[in-house]
Amino acid sequence: MRAEPTGPGPNGSDPNGSVPNGSDPNRSGSKGAGPSRRPPQVTRDTARPEGGGRAAPGRAPAPARQWPLLAVLGATGLGLLIVAFDAFRVGALIIGLALIGGAVLRWTLPSVGMLAVRSRFTDLFLYGGLGLAIVLLALMAQPHAWLKIPFLEDVLHFTVQ
Repeated sequence: MRAEPTGPGPNGSDPNGSVPNGSDPNRSGSKGAGPSRRPPQVTRDTARPEGGGRAAPGRAPAPARQWPLLAVLGATGLGLLIVAFDAFRVGALIIGLALIGGAVLRWTLPSVGMLAVRSRFTDLFLYGGLGLAIVLLALMAQPHAWLKIPFLEDVLHFTVQ
């Protein structure tokens, strides 16, 4: 036979879990009120980013659940492979477009798995901004730039003189 605990439990509660005198830390001061809205004093877990759920049902294999992340990583890997074979501009364009594609996926899909790292706004800003910067730098790379911005040459000559 199992012995029942006697005496107060943690936080002054009785063995059944109720707290005497309304001193429950998860309840507000008035009796009958709902749980407190105050955050816990000790955090035991980290919240998942907004949209960080699975991109496919739980019964699907792991690669299928993470297809948005794998698509961005695959395109980035292809871009790096192309850069390694001495096609810098095309490879850098593919890398930049992969990041822009990641921003589009993050914006349009409700759940993107591990592609969601921070809040949706932060992910959009970083993926899109870095992708756009890489694309623009790849288009302006010398020699024989595909994109020429006239005032940048003047700024360069002014600062280097």
